[in-house]
Amino acid sequence: MIKAIVTGHSAGLGAALTAELLGRGIPVLGLSRRALPPPEGAGVDALQQHALDLSNLPALGDWLAGPVLARFLADARHALLINNAGMLQPVGPCGGQDAAQIAAAVQLNLGAPLLLANAFVAASAHCPERRILHVSSGAARNAYAGWGIYCATKAGLDQHARATALDRLPGLRIASLAPGVIDTPMQAEVRASDPAGFPLQARFAALKAEGQLTPPADAARRLVDHLLGASFGDEPADDLRNRAAQ
Repeated sequence: MIKAIVTGHSAGLGAALTAELLGRGIPVLGLSRRALPPPEGAGVDALQQHALDLSNLPALGDWLAGPVLARFLADARHALLINNAGMLQPVGPCGGQDAAQIAAAVQLNLGAPLLLANAFVAASAHCPERRILHVSSGAARNAYAGWGIYCATKAGLDQHARATALDRLPGLRIASLAPGVIDTPMQAEVRASDPAGFPLQARFAALKAEGQLTPPADAARRLVDHLLGASFGDEPADDLRNRAAQ
């Protein structure tokens, strides 16, 4: 049996990933601050949800110390972890950023995925196959003015995937994958940015105006195809658009 854990599962790409997995008959454990109504056709136990603020690392640590994760994966033969939750703020140059937002972004974008990956590897030790997908960003590999925190935290996910791949743990494949530019609430947040703090605001607004944003359902389908495919993890830090071209 395949089972999946998805963070930030209640909106945007996370909701689309959850729907895609459930549509393929894969039970999902969703971790988010808000709940998601189970999609039509899903079995009563297909979607388990736990309300967690993933930027609160002590609370996440307490939850991971409990029985839920191990219990969910107990009958899995193929286990998946998708670290999707993330935040864009703070946007703006260094020296003018809000300290609380910096701390929250580092904890949500980087701290939570590292804690979850560690707990997942331990809880899935019995599984012949287990895979970790960090949802990364082109900002991990290309610096953008005003996005210092976002770029740094996404780059951290890439390096975690590279280093973990070198551990060569039995049955484990890992990749930090940039999914392309997707039509999600985060993109609306980008378009609403003050150009004084994010000089490329007009470029991202044009992507929406010109219909160049990928629908979440399309991105989710391609991500799950790759996650379940034979080449997943061949390149620990990659871009989904590269994979789609192969």
